[in-house]
Amino acid sequence: MLLPYLNKELIEAGCDEAGRGCLAGSVYAAAVILPKDFKNELLNDSKQLTEHQRYALREVIEKEALAWAVGVDEINILNASFLAMHRAVDGLKLKPQHLLIDGNRFKKYQDVPHTTVVKGDGKYLSIAAASILAKTYRDDYMKALHEEYPYYDWSSNKGYPTKKHRAAIREYGTTPYHRMTFNLLGEDSQLSLQF
Repeated sequence: MLLPYLNKELIEAGCDEAGRGCLAGSVYAAAVILPKDFKNELLNDSKQLTEHQRYALREVIEKEALAWAVGVDEINILNASFLAMHRAVDGLKLKPQHLLIDGNRFKKYQDVPHTTVVKGDGKYLSIAAASILAKTYRDDYMKALHEEYPYYDWSSNKGYPTKKHRAAIREYGTTPYHRMTFNLLGEDSQLSLQF
C-alpha cells in the first residue's frame, strides 16, 4: 500500500516525469495534490499498470485531486525534467507547501521545500498519481506525432529505443522530434543524419 503523504500538516504535491529516456519527443511532468484521505487500491507507479488502468486512473485523479497540472519541456533532458516539473507546479491551482519528487535530484522550485524519493512513484500516492498523468499525457502526444511520422511506430513505443524505432531511423533518417544528442542507433558511433 502506498503512503498518503510524507508531511501530514503540509499541502504536498507529488511530482514525476515521463519520457526522459526516449529517443524522440518532449519530456512531460506532472504535479498532483491529493486529499490527505485519498484512497485507491489500484493507484501505483504507472509502469506497474496497463495502459487501460492508467487512463482509467487519470480520470479518477483529475476528478478527485485537490489540484493537478502537466508541464512540458524539450531542452537538455535532465534539465527538461526539472523545468517540466516546475511548469507543472506553476500550473497548480493550489500552492503546495512541500514537493515530493520522484528520483534523487531536483532543482529547487522557488521557496518551496522538497524531498527527493528514489522510486517514489512506488511509495507515495501523489507521486504515483503524477507518474500516471505524465505518462498518459505524453503517450497522447506521441500517438499524435505517430500520425505525422508513422514509420517510427511511436503509437506503440512512445519514442523509446526499440528495435523497430532504431530500424526506422536507419531507413528513413531522423525527424525534428528526435534527440540528436542521444545515441539513436544504439551503436558505438552516433548518427550524422539530418532531418
